[in-house]
Amino acid sequence: MLTPLEKKLVSALSEGLPLVPRPYAALAERLGVTEEEVIEAIKKLRERGIIRRLGGTIRHDRAGIKGNVMVAWRVPESRLEEIGEKCASFPFITHCYVRRTYPDWPYNFYTMVHAEDEEVCRKLVEELARELDLSDYVLLFTEKEIVRRMRRYFAEEF
Repeated sequence: MLTPLEKKLVSALSEGLPLVPRPYAALAERLGVTEEEVIEAIKKLRERGIIRRLGGTIRHDRAGIKGNVMVAWRVPESRLEEIGEKCASFPFITHCYVRRTYPDWPYNFYTMVHAEDEEVCRKLVEELARELDLSDYVLLFTEKEIVRRMRRYFAEEF
């Protein structure tokens, strides 16, 4: 269970840190506590596994990375862990997911691949498929971004 301060802190962190020389001090002022209290609360949230990490998010499209494809793979159940670990080790893969299959959709493993352009994405996926010894996959290129935002936690409470 989170304390009221922890909930406020998680909510504020989900909006992003302020881009100032002392972001934790600015956050503390906003929350009505000290900078030390903010830092200590973050440490405790990390120790408890509630916060995994703090980091920046790069807008890959604005950084010149124009290739963006979700790959839906058909992976034997017995190989999911092995394939997941291998895929997670490649720098061009940002996400790996296992999902349920359906009678008309047999794909159970998903990766997000980013590269300079679509052609490079295709080549990377072809090489990956050979290396993983997987041949049943579908490339799902982004056609249009509708919305992109960070998930805000506990926002409705504040």
